[in-house]
Amino acid sequence: MVNQNLLEILTCPGCGGKGLSLNDGGDLLRCKNCSQNYPVSKGVPVMLAANAGQRAEASEIHKEQGTTFKYIDHYQKDAEHFDYFQTHYGATGHNERRLREYIISKIPKTKCTILDVGCGSAWVARALCPKGYSVLSMDISLKNTSEALKKYPSENHAAIVADAYALPLADNSIDFIIASEIIEHTASPERFIKSLFRVLKPNGEIIVTTPYKEKLIYSLCIHCNKQTPHNAHLHSFDENKLASLYQGNDLESYSYFTFGNKALIYLRTHILLRHFPFRCWKLTDKLFNAIYKAPTTILVKWKKKG
Repeated sequence: MVNQNLLEILTCPGCGGKGLSLNDGGDLLRCKNCSQNYPVSKGVPVMLAANAGQRAEASEIHKEQGTTFKYIDHYQKDAEHFDYFQTHYGATGHNERRLREYIISKIPKTKCTILDVGCGSAWVARALCPKGYSVLSMDISLKNTSEALKKYPSENHAAIVADAYALPLADNSIDFIIASEIIEHTASPERFIKSLFRVLKPNGEIIVTTPYKEKLIYSLCIHCNKQTPHNAHLHSFDENKLASLYQGNDLESYSYFTFGNKALIYLRTHILLRHFPFRCWKLTDKLFNAIYKAPTTILVKWKKKG
């Protein structure tokens, strides 16, 4: 069954209206304004407009090569081929843990509604729903979102399949947004942030994390014989490039934090540091970055005016 709180803020991707009603069987949402139907599978509304899978975007990489990126089709197939719920160990698992702890440390203590954009393994719901936060796990993949609800069932956990460029959510409806390791995959980062700001409530905040000053690596695709970036990373960001993505009149503040020292990673210090509580690890990481400035990750926070 679709979460009732979710129904109150859902909008039609086709016409933008809020007149969505659930049928008696609970497996179909119908827009009263344009009569468009949206399936509900395993409790997850699939809020994609007709022929959404054929939408194409062109980043600078694609423009240089004269190609386009069918991003919805790509990431739906990606979720079928790769297990986002797989547990990682060693240095990878440790880095993942510290990234998530860093994000959590920036979330307000007051219980609120959090939109997890590109939820993947739904770690946000796993960590925050038990603490009383309401989490909306959003992904382009039905596999990831349905698995998220199955693994972390809670009355304050809902999920939707949606396109981040066309969020099927009412204006000013979300308290807090997390988009972790997503923006580097988007063809148009500016459109991405603008879409998030639209659904963010006044005084709400957005957290985005991404690799810091990443050197993009390419290989030659065996299918199309064109260069393709590893891990589908289309952009490399620093604090200035991220700050330039949004300068709307409703922006109150922008701040950033860098962390994850490369030397600590290359020296495999996770064997020791994994035993450190977050505050001690953060202090150690900060000290190493003061000595040898080489952070791997940047976290930025935008706040919307009240």
